Amino acid sequence: MKPYTALFRIRFTNSIQYRVAAIAGLCTQFAWGFMYILAFGAFYSENPNAFPMTWEQMISYIWLQQAFMILFMIWFWENDIVESVESGSIAYELVRPMDLYNRWAVSIAASRMARCVLRAAPIIIVALILPARFRLAPVMDFRMNALFLLSMILSLGVVIAFSMLIYISAFRTINSLGTRLTVAIAADFLMGGYIPIPFFPDTVRIIAEFSPFGSMQNTPLLIFSGYLSGDALVRGLGLQVFWLVVLVIIGRILMARSLKRVVAQGG
Repeated sequence: MKPYTALFRIRFTNSIQYRVAAIAGLCTQFAWGFMYILAFGAFYSENPNAFPMTWEQMISYIWLQQAFMILFMIWFWENDIVESVESGSIAYELVRPMDLYNRWAVSIAASRMARCVLRAAPIIIVALILPARFRLAPVMDFRMNALFLLSMILSLGVVIAFSMLIYISAFRTINSLGTRLTVAIAADFLMGGYIPIPFFPDTVRIIAEFSPFGSMQNTPLLIFSGYLSGDALVRGLGLQVFWLVVLVIIGRILMARSLKRVVAQGG
């Protein structure tokens, strides 16, 4: 366990140093957040009761999505992992006395969490003091906050486990860029990156909710906003645990098979 703890600390420290990139990201997140709010506001102003989420729930969803985007979005790739496979330098990783799957997973988690730390707090603080119509409403219920935190941890696990499948696929391709772009676009839509999943037509909504994408950002954001409660909340957490276990098992099986056939190329 100590090697992975040290790896996490080193990776976290290195990633948190990119403060200029974090500031640029903050500006981008605020711009997108207000754009989404204004776009949805135009529809809500006509008939607020015509939508599955209240305006307050939508505001919470948007600001939390922007604050924790780095944790949830599939398209935040670790390019050094892909390059190590495609260049052949993965051979150096294979001689280290560490499980490669665990090593990659720890590196991904540290990198995402470090970048999130730099962005999330400023976005949430500003969102809490905005004018009432645009303000993020905090949840005062300790139980719901605890469930939100639990769902966040499970979401990050599902995102990492799913991302691992894409990284592992690089062993079987000359260039994984096409795969990564295709998966990122599909995942962004199905996880509610463009519009929340509750807004989907019923058939598409059910597919998205029960797919691994519905267990990513969708569940914790809907818990915090108050949209998920009771049996629906329990089912959402259960699906997160299910997909986390399934994706990790599949990833480990594919990793083991890929490493048996790996041929390092490059120089």
